[in-house]
Amino acid sequence: MPTFNYKAMDQAGKSARGQIDALNEIDLELRLKRIGLDLITFKPATMRPSIFSRSKVSLQDLVIFCFQLEQLTSAGVPLLEGLVDLRDSTTNLHFQKVIGALVSSVEGGKMLSQALAEHPYVFNRVFISLIRAGEQTGRLPEIFQHLAATLKWQDELIAQTKKLLAYPLFVLVVVLGAVVFLMAYLVPQMVSFLTNMGQELPLQTRILIAVSNAVVNYWWLMISVPVVLVAVLAVAIRQNPEMRYRYDFIKLHLPVTGDILNKIILARFSRYFALMYQTGIPVLDGMRNCEEIVDNKVVAEALYRAWQQINAGESMSDSFRNVGLFPPLVVRMIRVGESTGGLDRALLNVSYFYDRDVNESVEKMLKMIEPALTVVLGAVLALIMFSVLGPVYDSFSQLKL
Repeated sequence: MPTFNYKAMDQAGKSARGQIDALNEIDLELRLKRIGLDLITFKPATMRPSIFSRSKVSLQDLVIFCFQLEQLTSAGVPLLEGLVDLRDSTTNLHFQKVIGALVSSVEGGKMLSQALAEHPYVFNRVFISLIRAGEQTGRLPEIFQHLAATLKWQDELIAQTKKLLAYPLFVLVVVLGAVVFLMAYLVPQMVSFLTNMGQELPLQTRILIAVSNAVVNYWWLMISVPVVLVAVLAVAIRQNPEMRYRYDFIKLHLPVTGDILNKIILARFSRYFALMYQTGIPVLDGMRNCEEIVDNKVVAEALYRAWQQINAGESMSDSFRNVGLFPPLVVRMIRVGESTGGLDRALLNVSYFYDRDVNESVEKMLKMIEPALTVVLGAVLALIMFSVLGPVYDSFSQLKL
């Protein structure tokens, strides 16, 4: 069925824009009439996602989406009317089109989970599974509440990760800028003076002059080569599953950040799996859904091996112990949760444990990075100054004698 972008007006005279599926112009007008809109203009469109579609709807948009639907459905507002209100109030034009398509699908008789499944680049598999479970159990407002809280937690976790990277990247840019300035401007100014002195230059000065000449003459190559290499590597990682697996493996085994990333992934898995377990989704289905959430091929493969063992009759704690996904303390907590029937609480405790550990690790790393980068910057500048001023000082000493 074709998709149309439309501009319409409601009964209060307020304009509305969105996307809707319809057979033709007459069907489009009838569909809009059913939801209280009068068609003004329209044009054919497509809902095929581009490579940038995932980033057009942020986690904050999804948090507001879940929070408002939780409030509206809890107050007894019909789901279709709540979606219409969200469509008209959202400021994200792309998300407005997506919600308009949801309104069209629900108005056409589909369940909300079925409508969400038509937009996989906005709503992931776990999100859809939780909504489907809420529809089946009649706990949709509660599901929206839990989803809003979990998405907000995930957004805060991402912000914490960005905080970890922001300061080192800033200092790195400053260091590179200072080095490039010295190599491209200061060192060439000193080269002619040093060569006219007629004395043999030390090794570190000759190396510095060679690096300066390379920066001045081949700066375009130094910029373009890393950019091309990064682009080629990104394409290879995206298209080659084996390259993606190796890339994810390297990320998890980096000296310091690898351990923090591993804890972030496991915290995310524990929280989402606990949420699915609370809503009545079977353990095996929850395990498969979480393979997408972890966003790491190595961890996803470990989850799949654990899923195979659970499917074969092993307990969850034994399965995770066998694949080495969790440390022994966490496996013991899961075993206690299984024996007491409180697996969701045990997993939330695991998430809390990792979340707190990540925060503490990030704070410690930031405290270590600041002085370390300062020392590195000082050492680089001192080396450059020593290589430049050393021969000058030697020349002046010889003249004095």
